[in-house]
Amino acid sequence: MPDHPAQPTMMFSRRSLIRLGTGSVLIAATPLPVFATPNDVKAAQQELFGSRVIREGRVTLKLPAIAENGYSVPFSVEVDSPMTEDDHVRQIAIFSPRNPIANVARFQLGPRAGRSAVATRVRLGGTQAVQAVAEMSDGSLWSGSARTVVTLAACVVL
Repeated sequence: MPDHPAQPTMMFSRRSLIRLGTGSVLIAATPLPVFATPNDVKAAQQELFGSRVIREGRVTLKLPAIAENGYSVPFSVEVDSPMTEDDHVRQIAIFSPRNPIANVARFQLGPRAGRSAVATRVRLGGTQAVQAVAEMSDGSLWSGSARTVVTLAACVVL
């Protein structure tokens, strides 16, 4: 009988160690989504507009009801404005509560733009309600929002 109790031994083959190491690296490298919070959206709005009140209305934001690919989601924004020298849109800002950066786009306009509308594509980090805020020439702020269901989210961080 031996003087010391038998200790369990672990035997790994070279292939087992390589699989274990590869699996660990893949798990560590899996991208995790990073989202802005409602506080981040409020902070971004305050940075752009100060403490002015944002009212609902005059802004129509259009997004598809379902966006199958969050990497390229079309949207358009239209603001009810005559676009005259005395009454025009200065800027339109787009805010997303589920993207890494809350202020995803900003468009500067003026009376010479002719139309108070913009359209482009944006990456979206998941299902969410996107908000557009328009700053008018008199300093008033107006907003509109739209919700979209994103089936394949974008905006993940490695």
